[in-house]
Amino acid sequence: MKIAVGSTNPVKVTAVRHTITRIWPEAEIVPIAVPSGVSEMPMSDEETRTGAHNRAIAARAALDADFGVGLEGGVQPEPFGLTLHGWVVVVDRNGRTGIGGGGRLPLPDHIAQKVLAGTELGHVMDEVLGDHNTKQKGGAVGALTNGLVLRGETFALAVAYAFAPFVSPDLYREP
Repeated sequence: MKIAVGSTNPVKVTAVRHTITRIWPEAEIVPIAVPSGVSEMPMSDEETRTGAHNRAIAARAALDADFGVGLEGGVQPEPFGLTLHGWVVVVDRNGRTGIGGGGRLPLPDHIAQKVLAGTELGHVMDEVLGDHNTKQKGGAVGALTNGLVLRGETFALAVAYAFAPFVSPDLYREP
């Protein structure tokens, strides 16, 4: 079984590998850089899910894989502020789709304002932390929770949710 991951970001690839090996230990997980078709910093749930969906379709097609997995992080305005979230979409050869979301974390206002002004969250976090490639490490969620929750963990959970229709197909069929 071949599973194409629409990203070469090691955090995203590891999240897929962590979850998939629990389902299909023999699966071949192949990362590939594909476009999301959305902005660098998706600014809504809809845009973030669209980016994940586009990545899943493109990755599956590019590698003729059994499944394509797209992972996308973004933000969503809420009445109480800007929240960080992630979406995962899985597409199989027949076009069947699974969708999973990660947790939501309100961003501190000083970080949210920079994102709303047009700076991608990863760059904001690098600046705030004095680091480089935060999004390929613990991510904003890791920094904001002081390591209690890491970016890869949130994506691994969302990957599991997105694969639910494929691992429990009887429960997803109409009675």
